[in-house]
Amino acid sequence: MATDADIVADLRAAGLVGEGDVVLEPLTGGVSCDVWKVETPSGPIVVKRPLPQLRVAAEWHAPVERGTSEVRWLRRARGVDARIAPEVLAELPGHAFAMRFLPGCPVWKDELMAGRVDRAFAAQVGTGIAAVHAETAHKDGDRADFPNDEMFRALRVDPFLLYVAQHDAELAPALTALAADLSGRKIALVHGDVSPKNILVSGDGPVFLDAECAVYGDPAFDLAFCTTHLLLKAVWSGDARMNEAATALVVAYRAGIDWEDADGLLLRTGKLTATLLLARVEGKSPAPYLTDPEHKRIVRDQARVLILAPQPIDALVANWKRKFA
Repeated sequence: MATDADIVADLRAAGLVGEGDVVLEPLTGGVSCDVWKVETPSGPIVVKRPLPQLRVAAEWHAPVERGTSEVRWLRRARGVDARIAPEVLAELPGHAFAMRFLPGCPVWKDELMAGRVDRAFAAQVGTGIAAVHAETAHKDGDRADFPNDEMFRALRVDPFLLYVAQHDAELAPALTALAADLSGRKIALVHGDVSPKNILVSGDGPVFLDAECAVYGDPAFDLAFCTTHLLLKAVWSGDARMNEAATALVVAYRAGIDWEDADGLLLRTGKLTATLLLARVEGKSPAPYLTDPEHKRIVRDQARVLILAPQPIDALVANWKRKFA
């Protein structure tokens, strides 16, 4: 594994920093990466380096090649709309990379947790996700550029779907079938981690980060993953605006679907959302803010019913019960 000194040397080799002192300022990298902010002569940049063992209690290994996959997603997304992804400045050894730092852009999760819930912004998130899916749907070139099934399985299918299936005999048949369906669908370029913690709030709308899980697969996963986070926060906060934001997200996304039947996609999204909700309570990566046992019960009980009796995502969101509801 590269050391901090190696990262500095790599930045110098890429021409991004000079020979003077270079300070790596650690930033929050979540569970999967080391992330630093670095001041350079042309302005601040961000350096990101994937970890082989994720920072979670359970054993969870993932290939570091996902750093290269993330770079490809960021560049492809900027080709769809340059406003929705940061500029990649250089790829570095060890699957690390440097990208431009975006000042004055708060993280969407921080805004939501502080009670600043903007339905219009949630709709922009839905529009942005759908735009990437629409542009890449049924494109052989994009499918060839993201042959990341093994990585997606390690980061998403195994820890979120199959891990829960292995510990719940009643739900195992439904979850195993859903995992097989998710792995088998090759429709569009999927980000794989559309979470509020990976979205910046800029003056031009959402900026998507952390596409380590990018794969050519089922676009329903991205919509489900983001909707899941909003519904979890609805339970945590008891704030009806979280449900409204989720509705705005789904409505805006649906308006952008032009590559397949919308009803079928929304039903798959509902199935995946129910499973992801349960996984954020029972899986390898539980939602860190959902600590109240009553909140966990609300999520667990609703998710189990929805896995056994699936609903389209728009109906699921409309019927989702919040804190103590």
